[in-house]
Amino acid sequence: MKFWFVTGSQKMYGEETLRQVEADSKEIVAGLKLPFPVEYKLTAKSNDEIVKLVREANFDDECAGIITFCHTFSPSKMWINGLNLLQKPWLHFHTQFNAAIPNDAIDMDYMNLHQSAHGDREHGFIGARMRLPRAVVAGHWQDPAVQQKIGDWQRAAIGALFSRDLKIVRFGDNMRQVAVTEGDKVGVQMTLGWQVNTWAVGDLVKEMDAVTEAEIDTLVAEYEKLYDFDQKDIEPIRYQAREEIAIEKILVREGAKAFSNTFEDLYGMKQLPGLATQHLMHKGYGFGAEGDWKTAGLVAVIKAMYPDGQASFMEDYTYDYEHELILGAHMLEVDPCIAADRPRIEVHPLGIGGKEPPARIVFEGRAGAAKVLSMIDAGGRLRLIVQDVTCEKPFQSMPNLPVARAMWKPQPSFLKGLECWIIAGGAHHTVLSFDITDEAIRDFARIMKIELVPINASTTCEGLERDLMLGDIIYRA
Repeated sequence: MKFWFVTGSQKMYGEETLRQVEADSKEIVAGLKLPFPVEYKLTAKSNDEIVKLVREANFDDECAGIITFCHTFSPSKMWINGLNLLQKPWLHFHTQFNAAIPNDAIDMDYMNLHQSAHGDREHGFIGARMRLPRAVVAGHWQDPAVQQKIGDWQRAAIGALFSRDLKIVRFGDNMRQVAVTEGDKVGVQMTLGWQVNTWAVGDLVKEMDAVTEAEIDTLVAEYEKLYDFDQKDIEPIRYQAREEIAIEKILVREGAKAFSNTFEDLYGMKQLPGLATQHLMHKGYGFGAEGDWKTAGLVAVIKAMYPDGQASFMEDYTYDYEHELILGAHMLEVDPCIAADRPRIEVHPLGIGGKEPPARIVFEGRAGAAKVLSMIDAGGRLRLIVQDVTCEKPFQSMPNLPVARAMWKPQPSFLKGLECWIIAGGAHHTVLSFDITDEAIRDFARIMKIELVPINASTTCEGLERDLMLGDIIYRA
């Protein structure tokens, strides 16, 4: 994926000035050190040029978005028809080729050439007048902090494009009687593009029966490179490998990047997928337990935004009020990408589901600043709740809890953080991400036109309630 850089100007300045505009634009593009490549495409000088470029961008599968910058004055009426057609994410980069005003060199020719302060304001007006979702980044193009903001937007744009083509496989339905994992799948596809459909567990079992011993041998050898083995009996591990191979074959065949299942629907299976699910997440797939397809999709999107990052399906499990910590874990399915040390594979009884003891990866989560994210159906709209947290090394060994786990303190404080989460309607399933930034998640929500509810150090319960009431007005169906 790459991003197109489009410079705004006009024909009245003459060919010499336009050649300099193009040369400067190419130098800016060459100097941007970003997560995804940027390609200079055009110095736009007319309505027809912009319409043609936008149409090409819309239908180019490798174009992830456009970045516009007005080196000179660029009359904004010529942008209207093109921007009306734009279907890709848009960033308005309010920069300037030179960082400072040259005292001796500045004259009227210099002024006509270097007038981003003039041209970008005209360009900004038309974006505001047309009420188009766009990110605005202001600052000199050589400033690393400015480039960081553009990089955050790039990741959001990648997440948005990935989202619009995301397919999610549900093996069975969601856990019985649970509310928060339900949702309007038609509405979600209209908003996010997610295609959420169900495959019978019997389809998965049939695929499992076709897995060969040689395929299992290959995957178990991969496990041995990544994880320690806690026992000599590897048959439960081999069974998990059989499940993983079968699940991935269905995902690949359907073009899906996320899946869900539930321990209440395992007919024909000997174990709930544990190690299988964890390793699939480690390879980049999204997952949600108990049929939670919304969290599965969100995991997949964040992994697409940060391919080498640390993001995992997570669940708030229990509290330590003395130390003001939340213990996050799940029965089995937490991604080893967040492990503090080399994980190990263990086999233990599950206690629910009525199946054989499943193999799972056990580890303690890493420490550091992170965010937990929850996507909920708020009735006629989606609400994305994002809470800042500080993950800490677990202070207890918990020898009788054989699951992957993490511990964190929520902001703005332990009790206020809990209250805010409950007020906002946040789910018990989340995505724990050590990479996503405030800018990236805000850009993603803006592109997808969904409600964003941040909970951070400055959040108050009273302010949050007011914001949610405003959201009911702004985002009402």
